[in-house]
Amino acid sequence: MLEHSCIKININFSFMHKKIRIIDIAKMAGVSKGTVDRVMHNRGNVSDSARIAIEKVLEKVNYKPNIHVSAISLKSRYKIIVTTPEVSPGAYWESIHNGIRHALEEYENVRVELQVFTYNQYDVYSCRETYEKIAAFEMDALIIGPTFNEETVNLCKKMDEREIPYIFVDSAIEDTSPLAFFSADHYVCGYMMAKLITSIIPDHANIAIFQAVRTGDRSANSTILRKKGFTDYLEKNRCTNLILSIPFSVTAPEDNEMYLSRLFRSQRDIPAIVVLNSRGYFIANYLATNHIKGVKMVCMDLTTANIKALKKGQIDYLIGQEPEYQGFYAMKTLLEYLIFKKTVTKKNYVQLDILTRENIDFYKNFNNIMY
Repeated sequence: MLEHSCIKININFSFMHKKIRIIDIAKMAGVSKGTVDRVMHNRGNVSDSARIAIEKVLEKVNYKPNIHVSAISLKSRYKIIVTTPEVSPGAYWESIHNGIRHALEEYENVRVELQVFTYNQYDVYSCRETYEKIAAFEMDALIIGPTFNEETVNLCKKMDEREIPYIFVDSAIEDTSPLAFFSADHYVCGYMMAKLITSIIPDHANIAIFQAVRTGDRSANSTILRKKGFTDYLEKNRCTNLILSIPFSVTAPEDNEMYLSRLFRSQRDIPAIVVLNSRGYFIANYLATNHIKGVKMVCMDLTTANIKALKKGQIDYLIGQEPEYQGFYAMKTLLEYLIFKKTVTKKNYVQLDILTRENIDFYKNFNNIMY
């Protein structure tokens, strides 16, 4: 797992572990180096017995051919910076970083110097400070997990001026020119959330939408898009539900008691709650602690805490957006672009999974999460 801290991380990865060489394969198989080379590159003129011996050795030692030798001869090291919101165990952004790590493991023959900088996604000033530091660094490429539009646009302009390629994970930002992005379609997420919640509550019922409080009074790009999708669904389908916008705090959780108590004092009938980011368990835990029953919930992201709440029946629907896939293919795409100058597909939307208490155990990744 990538190490992390509250403000930033500096990690140097040099994936140049000692590898089994062709000469070692040749000795183990009892053949010449040239014979091994012909088998590995399918050049023919090799006896069946020699080919079988070599293939057995390759399988035994789990040999990975160094397909990057020509690239390394041109450039000895690639410096890549990753910047995302802070990482915590079992949370959404940890999965993004796990995907990045898996991609680096796949390309272990490439020397990569990786620097990771995290920021507080609930504080625009933390994001701004981190981005300003990054903009001054030397690098070959950048992966960005954006939250705030203006700050991200400013960073990307500086990257464009320096002709440094960058890839987005989690969200794409308008008025930028990324090499690619890997993200859910957040408008569709919001649209789906509206469709799901209205399908399990009475007509005209109240719906409370919870949105995180952020220092600097800015909403996250993904939240803005989800809220737009949500309201568009209601308008298109002429839903008459009363929508209540409720703040909640991640950085000051003690304030949530006040927000929620105020909500349930002023509105006795709250049959439905929607949480637009990955903190749905905050609300689920409050409802359970205060013995408030009968509230339907639709939330985002397959975090450990959310899955526990889903398995308990506190959350009705969870929408997953493949964060590990996003991190893996962002790094893989970036490395293949740097090494091989491969053509890149710019828009990469991930699939959306709808999880319920009934189907969560069919996802093997979550079988070990107990409640």
